[in-house]
Amino acid sequence: MLQPPLQSLQVAAVPSQRTPAREDEAGPWHAEAVCRRDEAGLFFAPSKEPTAARLSREEAAKRVCARCPVMVECQEHALVQPEPYGVWGGLTAAERRVLLARRRRRDVELKAASTTGHVAAAG
Repeated sequence: MLQPPLQSLQVAAVPSQRTPAREDEAGPWHAEAVCRRDEAGLFFAPSKEPTAARLSREEAAKRVCARCPVMVECQEHALVQPEPYGVWGGLTAAERRVLLARRRRRDVELKAASTTGHVAAAG
């Protein structure tokens, strides 16, 4: 996946009502998230946002994600929950739906291949 250029932005807090995907001895993964200070409101769309404004906001959010030390954990959290809205781990809700569909299709193909004794190449 191509990474957008890095920019220094301050961004919005991860909603506290969600359970983190994992916690370790250092605490929950989102404690290190760069987006915890999202004063710009980049990660979640306002109602009736025009398409051009949405695309611009999402690209800005992705630039923040690209420099975040917990981007992978955030992305996995959004896929496991699944998070229906916002930019999480550098992916929009639409991009996450596509990725989840690909994972489900791959899992079905691998299961079918294992029952026939053939392992198909995962894509």
